[in-house]
Amino acid sequence: MEESQNRGQNNSGQTIIVNQTEKKSNGLGTAGFVLALIALFIGWIPILGWLIWILGLVLSFIGIFKVPRGLAIAGLVISLIGIILLILVFAGIGAAALSS
Repeated sequence: MEESQNRGQNNSGQTIIVNQTEKKSNGLGTAGFVLALIALFIGWIPILGWLIWILGLVLSFIGIFKVPRGLAIAGLVISLIGIILLILVFAGIGAAALSS
């Protein structure tokens, strides 16, 4: 009877330490990064591409305030570069339209 009661117990006096590492993720930062990458390829499509670019920018910006920040920073940089290029393209089209 004693044998059945002691089955679940460690009677050898050893302490077992289980190392449970928690992997943190930043869902908003990752989503912003993915949207920024998608916007690189479809950013030239009016409305849809621009909307994805702005969503990538916003989600990456929100993701910067959470840990880990790596993908959020990358998404923010890609989005900012893309939006600057988009503004330059619009400025060029506007300048060409005004000069003709």
